[in-house]
Amino acid sequence: MTARPLDSAFVRSFFPALGEDWAFMENAGGSMVPETVVRRVADYMRQCQVQPGANAAIARDARARIERGQRMVAAMLNAAPDEVVIGPSTTRNAMTLAAALKHRFAPGDEIVVTDLDHEANNGPWRRLAKEAGLVLREWHLERETGELDPAALAALLSDKTRLVCFCHASNITGAVHPAAEIAALAHQAGALVCVDGVAAAPHSAIDVKALGVDVYFFSLYKTFGPHLGAMYGRRELLRSARGQYFYFHGEDELPLKLNPGAPNHELTAGAAGIGDYFDALAAHHLEAPAADAGARIRQVFELAARHEQALAARFLDFAAARRRLRLLGPGGNRRRAPTFSFTIDGVAAGEVPALLEARGIVANAGDFYAPRALKALGIAPGEGVVRCSLVHYNTLGEVDRLIEALDAIAPPWTPGGQ
Repeated sequence: MTARPLDSAFVRSFFPALGEDWAFMENAGGSMVPETVVRRVADYMRQCQVQPGANAAIARDARARIERGQRMVAAMLNAAPDEVVIGPSTTRNAMTLAAALKHRFAPGDEIVVTDLDHEANNGPWRRLAKEAGLVLREWHLERETGELDPAALAALLSDKTRLVCFCHASNITGAVHPAAEIAALAHQAGALVCVDGVAAAPHSAIDVKALGVDVYFFSLYKTFGPHLGAMYGRRELLRSARGQYFYFHGEDELPLKLNPGAPNHELTAGAAGIGDYFDALAAHHLEAPAADAGARIRQVFELAARHEQALAARFLDFAAARRRLRLLGPGGNRRRAPTFSFTIDGVAAGEVPALLEARGIVANAGDFYAPRALKALGIAPGEGVVRCSLVHYNTLGEVDRLIEALDAIAPPWTPGGQ
């Protein structure tokens, strides 16, 4: 692939909400949306806001637009459209799936959950274990690195393990895990594999077939799309799940049987705009964009990843040189997403977002729905952490602005030294 470096000015031209006088660094909570998505949503609502179906041309048009959005989301995962459930959020999708799979478990079966995951891939399975009499095994994070060690999982697996749940990347520590390796390990024990990819999907192309997972969650609204969640399920698994919609929707009606109320029409149609955006980036940067939509997505993510690595390196170098700043998660050359959670000695985490906003930076503080992870890392959930999270439309200039702001908030010197 022949490509030039990411053209930040061209990229940012698609995001009407981005400004030159402020920097948006709460992307892990929800990314900005390109104009292509805004246009798809608006056009649907202006031109065919009707019940989709076959009864009239306008209804057929509505159905076609929704199906186009469904295909786009499937292409983002290298999955078939009927293997992807588009629901209101990852949390809701996980809750629905847990209810749909309950019949597969028997008292005494074991499931593995982590203390690193967002509660969306934690709470539903813990609740299922309690309701169904299952044995809960906890895969604990490594405190020094904020990562999950596959060797620690191996020690938890047994012939009774039926399900292993973990995050592809952490929304707190930024740690990126070898999902394919972990999935293979779990499958050797006869367990299903359920992966939270919400914090990974904005930074890399996801290929669920190559990963070999049974379930993969991600949030479209954190991946440059409308406020929706998407769930991939291996087709055989989805067919075996119990329908959660009306009784007259058959057990073979995928993905509808796992989407009570059906997907949001205009937002699902709008998801096609993510593909429009990636196509525009591919055409602008690549001499020979791939013919296949999924392949073009992978090409663009390769460009974005190189840019994000440069952003991350700038911030990691800064953080390593500041003793007052405790950065959670992997440092050095270890693989991580550009999601940076930290505490500052002498400054309460909850005070920092306002201090940053006064300097033109949008960030956030809290437990980010992962209080178990903070507790395991020695941080009281009530105290929380500051989080600054970057994506490909952020710039090195914005990272430098963040560094200057943090140095102003917490000077790198103290009376006794740095």
